[in-house]
Amino acid sequence: MPSQSRDDAAAAGAGATGRRDWRWVVGGIGRVLIAVGVLMFAFVAYQLWGTGIQTAQAQQRLTDQFETQLGEAPATTAPATTAPGVTVPGATVEGAAATAASGATTTTIAGPAPTTTLPAPIISAPPVGDPVARLDIAAIGIDGTIVVEGVAPDDLTKGPGHFPETPLPGQFGNAAIAGHRTTHGQPFYRIDELGPGDDIVVTTLAGRYVYVVTGTVIVGPDDYGLVIPAVDPSKATLVLTSCHPRFSARQRIVVSADLDPGRSDLVTLGTGAQAAFEAATGATSTTLAPTTTVAELTPTPDGQSPATPPTTPPTTPPATETPTATGGSSGVELFENRWFSDPDAFTDVALWGIVLTVVALGAWLLSRRVGRNVVGALVGIVPFVVALYFFFENVNRLLPPNL
Repeated sequence: MPSQSRDDAAAAGAGATGRRDWRWVVGGIGRVLIAVGVLMFAFVAYQLWGTGIQTAQAQQRLTDQFETQLGEAPATTAPATTAPGVTVPGATVEGAAATAASGATTTTIAGPAPTTTLPAPIISAPPVGDPVARLDIAAIGIDGTIVVEGVAPDDLTKGPGHFPETPLPGQFGNAAIAGHRTTHGQPFYRIDELGPGDDIVVTTLAGRYVYVVTGTVIVGPDDYGLVIPAVDPSKATLVLTSCHPRFSARQRIVVSADLDPGRSDLVTLGTGAQAAFEAATGATSTTLAPTTTVAELTPTPDGQSPATPPTTPPTTPPATETPTATGGSSGVELFENRWFSDPDAFTDVALWGIVLTVVALGAWLLSRRVGRNVVGALVGIVPFVVALYFFFENVNRLLPPNL
């Protein structure tokens, strides 16, 4: 009987141990799932607020830099004068900027004595990542947001980005600006609220330009060529683009706007068109009055314009404004906005994931060694948060860059 009692007790103990092991496994899985859930919430918080802190700091620095550049910029107005070889009476002025920008070998601006001015030097695009313009859109609460040159993921962490292959705001052609909608300060969060007639004010080193919204379209990620390249290079237009709908990269929202010449400074050609313009017209000025449009005319052998203008204005955008998708243009890639678009991030994600795991295991082992969880938590919390921040930062590189 005593022997049997001992056997029964051993069996009962084994059963209890088995139940304890099973519960330990389930409890361990539960703890892992809870930890994953907490990390996911932390990542969402990083996306919505942590990235905004980064962008706010960058915007402050860019604002100071841009204001300094504005203070150093030369005056954009001068006494009116007629540029030599520009005015030819008896025709209409339509589209010379487009002709020059498209690289035409012979171009003459004709018209009833258009007025030109001695402009400030043509403003060229700054280095990628530097400020290029200040954006104000009262209708959706954008006030003094600095636009940077470039639309790579690193550029858009600082603020809205200007597509480098498009003209600058205030130049002939279609200037394009992209911005985040839900992260990095979400500058274009309310872009869908813009409607026809709303003003978009863009200030560059060349002047202040007011664009009036004409409409909004929703397109797919492969429709870059339909909305970004200039449709009519003889007009100054602007588009703003972001992801659509919010929190998704499934589509793109594109807001189009036309320049209001009566409330804007002088419109200029882009730097790529300056040499062609001067070679074709013999003029030293490439700045036209805001009301002036231009068109391609074929000069006669004596260098004078024909008496009649062309019947059809140019509609082909300058080659410099239309990158090809196969060329790997950053603008095209940004517009496509694909997931996992930065393959270099995988290595960094793995490295910081390892660091994060090592820190967590080290804190856990310390807790077991001293027998108090609070000790491991206090020792590991700071390095864990630092490693987690860089882990999130690199995971963010794998998301659509314009989300």
